[in-house]
Amino acid sequence: MSTIAAITVFVVAYLLIATERVPKTAAALAGAGLVLALGVVGSDEVFYSRDTGIDWDVIFLLLGMMIIVGVLRRTGVFEYTAIWAAKRAKGSPMRVMILLVLITAIASAFLDNVTTVLLIAPVTLLVCDRLGISPVPFLIAEVLASNIGGTATLIGDPPNIIIGSRAGLTFNDFLVNMAPIVAIELVALVVVLPWVFRGSFSVDPRRVADVMALNEREAIRDTRLLIQCAVVLAAVFAGFIGHSVFHLAPSVVALLGAGVLVLLSRTQPKDYLAGVEWETLLFFAGLFVMIGALVHTGVIADLARLAANATGGNALVAVMLILGVSALLSGVIDNIPYVATMSPLVADLVRDIGNPAHAEALWWSLALGADFGGNLTAVGASANVVMLGIARREGFPISFWEFTRKGAIVTALTVLLAAPYLWLRYFLLS
Repeated sequence: MSTIAAITVFVVAYLLIATERVPKTAAALAGAGLVLALGVVGSDEVFYSRDTGIDWDVIFLLLGMMIIVGVLRRTGVFEYTAIWAAKRAKGSPMRVMILLVLITAIASAFLDNVTTVLLIAPVTLLVCDRLGISPVPFLIAEVLASNIGGTATLIGDPPNIIIGSRAGLTFNDFLVNMAPIVAIELVALVVVLPWVFRGSFSVDPRRVADVMALNEREAIRDTRLLIQCAVVLAAVFAGFIGHSVFHLAPSVVALLGAGVLVLLSRTQPKDYLAGVEWETLLFFAGLFVMIGALVHTGVIADLARLAANATGGNALVAVMLILGVSALLSGVIDNIPYVATMSPLVADLVRDIGNPAHAEALWWSLALGADFGGNLTAVGASANVVMLGIARREGFPISFWEFTRKGAIVTALTVLLAAPYLWLRYFLLS
């Protein structure tokens, strides 16, 4: 009965989120309340379990970075960057999109995609406001790029951290194995952007002329605060990159950075808390509880085990099946809990495969499938939810299906490119 209840609640809540019949935060929290009320999970599983509970590392990483961005916004640096980007692109919306997409992808590899989205979204909103165009296509394109770019490194996408820990893979392992395919995927993304977002690049020439006449340096309002933010952000980024050396989780680094910056800048609570996306944080909490119920009742493990058993001991079949299943399921249930559940099963498969290159390919197929699959729907990755939350708060709501129509195309493209890469590198050329 618990299994049926967990599945029913999740499916109903997911349909409500997808159809937008009710606000997605309300649907997620109601679903979480139901699985608790029905006894599918208890408070211990929800609040204290790493496997089935709320991922507090994600929640507090978001909270810390939202506070930092809230303080940083007061400096005027986002306006500066927006004007700089628009002028470098000569006011062309297409070139602006490509520039911001590349910046987002590269930054996502060395920070994490959620942090990058929090930093790039205000810039995008300002650029589009200056040019008098809708920011929606740009925000969607950037979050798609963040999930692709974050695939390149251990710290770029949260599922990679889980995989690296389980498989003993280092930052350099990810960079050497994932960066080549990510570079190919980014080129492909840039090529299809004009088609995927066709009709989104019309601009009034007068607006372009106005932007080109602006002096970006005049946008900086508080140089002293900007220096403080730069120092704190540099320390935070160093903490993200060296988290395995410092033994500090990214969430702790973000909270420390937020606390130090608030103290240094003497920013008032009403100012730095105004930038916190409380609805997004609550949505994540509700979603984690519902997915935790599926994990607790064994639903996700059963699905993953069925996929693993279908390989018949063939390493290439296993790699391709893991890639496809991971892309599909990660897009539906969020890639963090999916990878947490799937990684022990992949570890079992790895032990049964004699060829080291074939065995390693299983881990890379899981990473590629989960990270690229995060682009499939609006709830497939943490960065998606954060970006949609920002867009809604700024008055540019992006519907579940508007995102998914674009995301499904990019997911299909990236997975189709990843399959021959895995075959060529780990089977044909190994």
